[in-house]
Amino acid sequence: MENRAIKAVVLAAGHDVTTRELLLKPLGNATVIELVLRNVLAVVAKQDVIIVVDEHDGSVRDHLGDSWRYVVQTVQAGTGDAVRCARFELEGFDGDVLIVYADTPLLRADSLKGLRNRHLLKNARFSLLSARLDDPGHYGRIVRDESGAVAGIVEATDLDGRTREVKEINVGAYVVDNALLIPQLDEMAKYGEHRLTELAKRLIGQGVKVASYVTVDTDEVHGINTPAELQAASDIVLKRLFAPRREVETGEIAFGTGGWRARIGEGYTLHNVRRLCQAIANETARRSLEAKGVVIGGDRRFLSAESVRTAAEVFAGNDIRVTILPDDVPTPLVTFAAPFLDAAYGLVFTASHNPPQWNGLKVFRSDGSLPLDDETSRYSAEANSLRNQDIIALDYETAAAAGVVRTVDLTNEYVDAIERIVDVEAMRQSGLRIIVDPMYGTSQRTLGMVLSDARARVEFIHERHNPLFGGRSPAPDEEALSTMIEAIKSTGAYDLGMATDGDADRIAIVSEAGEYISTNDLLLLIYWYLHEVRRESGGVVRNLATTHLLDRLAAAFGERCFEVPVGFKHVTAAMLDHDCVLGGESSGGLTIRGHILGKDGVFACALVVEMLARTGKSISELREHIYSLVGRMYALEAAVPATPQMRVEVPRRLDPAGLAEVAGQPVQRVDTLDGIKIYLPGDSWVLLRFSGTEPVLRVFVEAQTPQDAERLLSWAKEVVSA
Repeated sequence: MENRAIKAVVLAAGHDVTTRELLLKPLGNATVIELVLRNVLAVVAKQDVIIVVDEHDGSVRDHLGDSWRYVVQTVQAGTGDAVRCARFELEGFDGDVLIVYADTPLLRADSLKGLRNRHLLKNARFSLLSARLDDPGHYGRIVRDESGAVAGIVEATDLDGRTREVKEINVGAYVVDNALLIPQLDEMAKYGEHRLTELAKRLIGQGVKVASYVTVDTDEVHGINTPAELQAASDIVLKRLFAPRREVETGEIAFGTGGWRARIGEGYTLHNVRRLCQAIANETARRSLEAKGVVIGGDRRFLSAESVRTAAEVFAGNDIRVTILPDDVPTPLVTFAAPFLDAAYGLVFTASHNPPQWNGLKVFRSDGSLPLDDETSRYSAEANSLRNQDIIALDYETAAAAGVVRTVDLTNEYVDAIERIVDVEAMRQSGLRIIVDPMYGTSQRTLGMVLSDARARVEFIHERHNPLFGGRSPAPDEEALSTMIEAIKSTGAYDLGMATDGDADRIAIVSEAGEYISTNDLLLLIYWYLHEVRRESGGVVRNLATTHLLDRLAAAFGERCFEVPVGFKHVTAAMLDHDCVLGGESSGGLTIRGHILGKDGVFACALVVEMLARTGKSISELREHIYSLVGRMYALEAAVPATPQMRVEVPRRLDPAGLAEVAGQPVQRVDTLDGIKIYLPGDSWVLLRFSGTEPVLRVFVEAQTPQDAERLLSWAKEVVSA
């Protein structure tokens, strides 16, 4: 029974022009009928799908094209009659038939798979999909006997006192043994009955083996027969698109703003590593870049070393030479290595600042820049389509012996590249006392070499290898740096505190007084230093969650500040387009013109040390000088737990057309480039942006006073939680 063949009949003839037109309306990223067919294809091969269309209305056929099989319904006699129109397509078929209505796009593919699987496991000849609703309304009810088996279906018009209390309804998707289907429908037609619900009741009454599968997602029940139902369905689809996904269920690879990340053992598996590397290897071959090879490194996380080896085997198996960076390496070293070696791609296995239960992969182009969304979408789509038998791999030892895989340490070359840009001699003369927290990550070796060459007096904390990162996320925020801050405050022995995140592409600094310095202020300091002390002209790039004081400072220099979406790939692209001297983001990433096309926490630390050495001033003194030039703004941020419903409701509540004021301030304009950003007078603003990797809504505000910032943040929280 488990190997029984299956075909599908999709009822798309509708009962009038309006219902057929609704099938072609957009819903999410497809049309109503396209979503239905997408779900059906999870159970039935395309060549075995039969679509019933109206004889006199070619709109559905014109929309879907000639690659599908169609039959026509000449008279609107009912759903059973529509299935009978497929009799010649089903004639002689020994198997089961899945019957689905074309106006039920909210049925999940997993529910159809569950229905099919239950049909097989129960050795049934007829199976139906049901759901339990608090208010069943006009739906027919499923009646069960004492054993829980389906005993009948009662139409809403025939309910009595007992059945009216039944909450389980007939959704209207069926799997039927083809040997029963058309003969039973023909018998019903003899006395003028053409409803599929009657077929169900007839087979149950005949004692046919019946099974059922109950969906617990009540959203699946909604059909689309009116514009209002279409709007309600649009809300549900949007909610689903942004719902947190369980990687253990799908196992799909999806890129965020900084690469692919997933929980180890769920989405992050060596199987997925192989699939993604095979997709990138395929792209390398299509572009005839095999001779350039790839460079691969990994951080200190669980499975990073194994992932490096696994990736090397896949690329070697595809006749692509591999350069492995030994031990654990910071992400910026891989960003540097790709153009240094003229490799087709650079890959580093890391989940950056995510908790230790995560791992992932960042991919860099040959020039060291991050690929844009259209590229990563191609990689993930191809990777997700690959099966085990599609992977080509060569045993690591064999590949290494043949020279296809080689190990090259580029630490010295990377450090040399940094020291060609920063003023090491000035740093040597400064005698600065520095405390550094790598957060158990990968910066200690490279940053230690730079600071050693600079003769700085340095103390490292949390530098040993610990894949659990001390039991917390390796993100250098103020709370996580409490040990460093306390050491500075209690001893008074340090001129500067610095930290990098887990893969060393982000930076945080602490002043000589033990004050955590925001990245917004750090970017101001570095832009001022580059422009006024190093005399490097040019504009600055920031993402839309970063301080507008950069705009003021750029204007004071006669330069421009360019705003881009979140994602450092957008920052570096704008830097290249406008020849900017600095690009950065409030989350701790920055780079400068002439260095790598990616975030570099190691280089940023060296640049901060140079700034103190050449100016002879402390962080606190330099910051006060910047405030005297551009004034002060006060930034706050919060992460609000986000439900899928919020992703539907928040944009509605903040519709630009009806948003006139925020916390008593007039709205100047609203931008939806990346989230919802509301621009207010005096460079104040509010940004609400749903995370692409976590079920949270991130809220950022900036205002002219702390009180105004608090008011804006309170307003935003109230709006999203109302």
